[in-house]
Amino acid sequence: MVLVGFSFVDVVFGVLYSSLGLLVVVIGYRYLLRRLSKGRIEKKDYCELYNLEMDPVHGELPFYFTSELKRPVRLSLLDEKMELLQEIAAFECNVGGNIVRFNSANLTNGVYYYSLETDNQKVMKKMYVYNG
Repeated sequence: MVLVGFSFVDVVFGVLYSSLGLLVVVIGYRYLLRRLSKGRIEKKDYCELYNLEMDPVHGELPFYFTSELKRPVRLSLLDEKMELLQEIAAFECNVGGNIVRFNSANLTNGVYYYSLETDNQKVMKKMYVYNG
């Protein structure tokens, strides 16, 4: 047996002290995590822009995003060099899901980016346009 020379009481107290030490470490770790998470990013402060379902895209495109707050947003179309081609829409979005429709028939085939901007964020997604 590994614990030769220790009495039963010594072994029990050793296990209890080890368990107590482990418990103190876990409580300290949780306290540290809670302390460091103050001032973290809140999801409600940001919009979430979703990918387009088609790839490559063509025709009328539904740009979908969600927001937990009513806020002014701007949806823009950028070329492959990330230069602004067109502002698709600028409005105050609703709480929840929002869809902005855009006709891509006037675009040449190629790579484009679409961007959603608010006061505190800018999200960009890539799309391939193929109009036949």
